[in-house]
Amino acid sequence: MYQLNVTAKTWPTVGSFRTAHGSVDEIHVVNVSIKAGNGIGRGECRPYPRYNETSASVVKQIESIRPHIESGLNLANLQSLLPAGAARNAVDCALWDLKAKLSKKPIWEILGVPTPRPRITAYTLSIDSPAKMAKAALAAKKYPILKLKINGLDGLPACLAVLNARPEVQLIIDANESLTARELVIMRQKLAHLPVLLIEQPLNAEAFDQIENLPDALPILCADESLHTRYDLSALWQAGYRAVNVKLDKCGGLSEALHLMKTARSMGFVIMSGCMVSTSLAMAPMMVLESFADYIDLDGPLLLAKDIKNGLKYSSEFIYPPQNTLWG
Repeated sequence: MYQLNVTAKTWPTVGSFRTAHGSVDEIHVVNVSIKAGNGIGRGECRPYPRYNETSASVVKQIESIRPHIESGLNLANLQSLLPAGAARNAVDCALWDLKAKLSKKPIWEILGVPTPRPRITAYTLSIDSPAKMAKAALAAKKYPILKLKINGLDGLPACLAVLNARPEVQLIIDANESLTARELVIMRQKLAHLPVLLIEQPLNAEAFDQIENLPDALPILCADESLHTRYDLSALWQAGYRAVNVKLDKCGGLSEALHLMKTARSMGFVIMSGCMVSTSLAMAPMMVLESFADYIDLDGPLLLAKDIKNGLKYSSEFIYPPQNTLWG
């Protein structure tokens, strides 16, 4: 039998974190722990309003399957009990962690994936004036890849200001659905010959028929809000997306993330391991799958005023795989 504990927590951010979806000074997460024998497995999710999630709604979802969990729920059955989303993610990751703790084997060995290595992580700059974003880019000079949050075409001057301040840097530009189809054409034309790796979610998540340009034009387009599970990939490819941002809170946990990343790789997508702003406990499972990712964007804890105990190691531009004291 398992013992389930579900807790909602709040963590302050470093200053105000601004995206096209709004501004936050603190983030709300839900932690799940599942105990069996001498083992305790943990998982963390970040309920996201964009997907009609709150801490209360996620806790309610998890509580709705408490009898199943405490009766010894397995990972396969979980996938049909909860939809893809934050609630399933927290439970899924807690069950995987418990499996590792009880078997006394590292999680990557159980999953049959390569041993994770330290990787360069992108570092995110939230929306601000061009001058302030350029200054923030200089302050983040140890990071060779910066992710810039923008809100519409007004973000283009900030992108150019950052590149002027840091000509050696590579950029990921995250529009969070804020561009129109015409603005996207302009953005790609202005950035085509600059070191921009991706334009992330330029259009509304449902706007699959509005990409006005060759799908393989540069910079390539990366789906975020449009991508949840492996079943979204075909439509995204047809629409013109050539990269995907895989996040545990969208796809519903490590189980689906592994299927999603394998399928995306087989189709030819560029893959980014992404995250919501949250603690190291939420980052750890995605870091275990780093071998499937072309780019790592797991800087969530760096954007918080403090991190969870025994958090991930960040050194210079590198993020390191989790120790079993944290997860897995």
